[in-house]
Amino acid sequence: MTTTDETVAHDTVEAAMRVQLAKAFGGVRGIIEAAVPTITFTGMWIGTSDLRMSLVVSISAAVVLLVVRLLQRSSPQFVINSLIGIGIGAFFASRTGDARDVYLPGILYNAGYSVVMLLSIVTRWPLVGFLIGSVTGDPTGWRKDPAVVRLCSRLTWMLMVPCVIRVAVQLPVYLIGGNDAVAELGILKIVMGWPLQVAGLAAMVWLLTRGRTPVRPPAIP
Repeated sequence: MTTTDETVAHDTVEAAMRVQLAKAFGGVRGIIEAAVPTITFTGMWIGTSDLRMSLVVSISAAVVLLVVRLLQRSSPQFVINSLIGIGIGAFFASRTGDARDVYLPGILYNAGYSVVMLLSIVTRWPLVGFLIGSVTGDPTGWRKDPAVVRLCSRLTWMLMVPCVIRVAVQLPVYLIGGNDAVAELGILKIVMGWPLQVAGLAAMVWLLTRGRTPVRPPAIP
């Protein structure tokens, strides 16, 4: 739960969002940890064309990163996320024997996430708004202010665009490329992963520097 001091420290929606986004992206280390399993799997597949070995090495790399985090007593959140991602991909690929299926869960995730975010915008419950709720301690209070709803809708659009781009580019490669597309999908996942997300984050931060929307709407006399 957010403390009162932390809530008071963010007197505008923009300030609160900048802090929450910084936490969500995990910094440079989080970005690297998220990319290591994909880089390892893709490199091993290109070098050996051995699905089992590629999966074992990529999962092992994620486990090593997790152990390092635990030994350092730092947050393992981003390593766990990458480990879960490569684990689900490994399950898909091991069931079908098709190496490109390692990347299918990521494509499906981005497609589903895009749909959920679009629905949240259309229904005027933009997902980004709940980050504001985590700061104020009131999960839905932000909806009382139309200015905050509009801001959160714009930010949700910016968060959705990278997901849509990934699906639009990677899905055709997956469908028509066969096993020859494994390396292409790996490279695309790396290039369109954190770099694309960071670009979206930069656009969000740019928008957040342009206004000063109060966390709570002014009281009506």
